[in-house]
Amino acid sequence: MEMTGSRVIAADRDTVWAALLDPDVLKACVPGCQSLEGSADEGFTATVVQKVGPVKATFKGVVALQDRVPPDSLTLSGEGKGGAAGFAKGAANVKLSEEGDGTLLEYEVDAKVGGKLAQLGSRIIDGFARKMADQFFEKFQEAIEGPSVDDADVDPDQDTPKKGWFKKIVSS
Repeated sequence: MEMTGSRVIAADRDTVWAALLDPDVLKACVPGCQSLEGSADEGFTATVVQKVGPVKATFKGVVALQDRVPPDSLTLSGEGKGGAAGFAKGAANVKLSEEGDGTLLEYEVDAKVGGKLAQLGSRIIDGFARKMADQFFEKFQEAIEGPSVDDADVDPDQDTPKKGWFKKIVSS
């Protein structure tokens, strides 16, 4: 299954690029991620717990950051095995470009599943994959920008929303 999307992130391209390579950001953004260890250069090992329809599984797998062209593009690819539930693998091609004062993040995701998961049917799997991609990139944007204005804690002295936790770290 394939899907595409984009988001404008209120940060410069170098900040967004650094966040894409940061294991703490990736762990915080992957829904159900229990652990993520490794580095952007050597790859990561991950444990993710997910429930897809009636099937709940713990996936153990690897994530690699490939085809890096700093700070323009990279490919996040991963593969996980969930025991009797089956397997999931996929890749997201991510492109960054300047958009006004922010960064346009565009992505193309291609994912495949097998085993019991594949028996759930394409409608359930496609919906789940879309939800996972949306959640990842929403959490990624929030890690950099901070929560949306509706959810943000506002500093009463400045009347502006707080920065995202990653942006606080890199701007210190």
